[in-house]
Amino acid sequence: MSDESWLDKQIRLAQERGDFDNLPGTGQPLPDHGQSYDEQWWLKSYLRREGVPTEALLPPPLKLRKEIERLPGTVRDLPSEFAVRQAVDQLNRRIADWLRNPSGPRITVSPVNADKVVDRWRAERPSATPAPAESAVSHRRAAWWRRKSRRRSEID
Repeated sequence: MSDESWLDKQIRLAQERGDFDNLPGTGQPLPDHGQSYDEQWWLKSYLRREGVPTEALLPPPLKLRKEIERLPGTVRDLPSEFAVRQAVDQLNRRIADWLRNPSGPRITVSPVNADKVVDRWRAERPSATPAPAESAVSHRRAAWWRRKSRRRSEID
């Protein structure tokens, strides 16, 4: 009996049959070769491969805080004050839900003041001046209402 184990014999026979020829990655260096060992390499490679942001692993209060930090950039391109207030309202609802039933570490998260966000949104937007056509239309409307009120005063 030789010193070759059953497993070693199976590997040798597979090599002789050519089962290991033309495997993907043949002749290429091992990924992460020469880097220090990371215990969570499998998790990091999975997240990278699936395209999942690392923020998905954060506990809920930290996710909420990240959203609060990014809020000015999120609302910057919104078209109206109403849309900005809706975005803030949605975030405040998620914060209120977490405050009612906290999970994860105890981190202070407080609702966002919608008026401050709207004020900042207005300050970052270019000043909107009404077009000449709009001002003429509003002037005509005012004149129409003045004529109507004059007629009423003449009748009375």
